[in-house]
Amino acid sequence: MTAFTLAHLSDPHLGPMPQALLRELANKRAIGYLNWKRKRHAVHRSEVLDELVADMHAQTPGHIAITGDLVNIALPLEFAAARQWLESVGSPQDISLVPGNHDAYVSGIREHFPTVWADYMRGDRATATAPATFPFLRRRGPLALIGVSTAVPTAPFMATGRLGREQREVLERQLSQIAAEDVFCVLLIHHPPVTSKGRWAARLQDSNELLSLIAKYGVDLVLHGHDHRHATVWLDGPDKKIPAIGVPSASAIARGHNHPAAYNLFSIEKEGNGWRCDHRVRGFTGNMAFGEIKNERLI
Repeated sequence: MTAFTLAHLSDPHLGPMPQALLRELANKRAIGYLNWKRKRHAVHRSEVLDELVADMHAQTPGHIAITGDLVNIALPLEFAAARQWLESVGSPQDISLVPGNHDAYVSGIREHFPTVWADYMRGDRATATAPATFPFLRRRGPLALIGVSTAVPTAPFMATGRLGREQREVLERQLSQIAAEDVFCVLLIHHPPVTSKGRWAARLQDSNELLSLIAKYGVDLVLHGHDHRHATVWLDGPDKKIPAIGVPSASAIARGHNHPAAYNLFSIEKEGNGWRCDHRVRGFTGNMAFGEIKNERLI
């Protein structure tokens, strides 16, 4: 069997920010808008993202996973621009997307990403015109891709996420079914399942419940974004440790605590009675030169 290559990027935080109406800033968006104008616009650069995507395409991945935060303060015009960007990266058949907290920045906006980006988030059995629902299940090559949404509106200065009971119940049924199949299962989620030190205000609120499901049923790989940093955490599974891999923002320059832009490549193939997964990281170094950062056997 030829190895299947899965690419993973996250948190592009697409710019430039469209002009906001005053009434659109009468909530948490005002803080985010000022933050973008003061500093974030200088961190998240379109030319950085363009170079990263071009390099990723040169690797000819079989599929691309994007783990959220396409927009910044969830202005309606941001969703349309993000849709155009998605189409420039690939087709809905070739990209699986889950939303991030910035994609549900304020109350009343959560209907935007399930409709504007729906065909990048629909499970294989979903009706072609239906809004996206979560968790979704997609099968690509030897992969079973499960996408969950942790995107919920939060108070100012909070960036927490939550799956909720309904998603967790569906996820349990999906994991139970897939556990009996000979597939490589990848869970896509925006918030990391284990909260980094100092990130309480940005945590996954029901992480313990998710970790219990993973420990009971298992997956082969968890991919997330949110923290804008390289990260590998090993989770307990039913019979082995499971890697949870984070990645920096796909548009970020090296500044402050954030790592510069990078993306993951996973080469997955059957090996004996199990699976082999090799992990490469390509991106920018501290001096903003682009190249290979890591190449290792992960599983």
